[in-house]
Amino acid sequence: MIRTIKKTASLLVLLIISGSVYAQDNQAVEMATGLYQSGKIYVVVTVVSIIFIGIVTYLIMLDRKISKLEKEIKK
Repeated sequence: MIRTIKKTASLLVLLIISGSVYAQDNQAVEMATGLYQSGKIYVVVTVVSIIFIGIVTYLIMLDRKISKLEKEIKK
């Protein structure tokens, strides 16, 4: 019973958030336009990608270490 309430509430929150995204205007952001024109947007995307890959790699390594410790504790 509680799970269905939580799922329904989560669905409603997601629907409200997605509705607010569509309510935004289609105006170009000045900073993004400037980055596109100067070609620096590729630098920004590269840096963000490297940071994201680093975080994902760290989380995978951390998960492996935790799994290894859990196996040792069970023995």
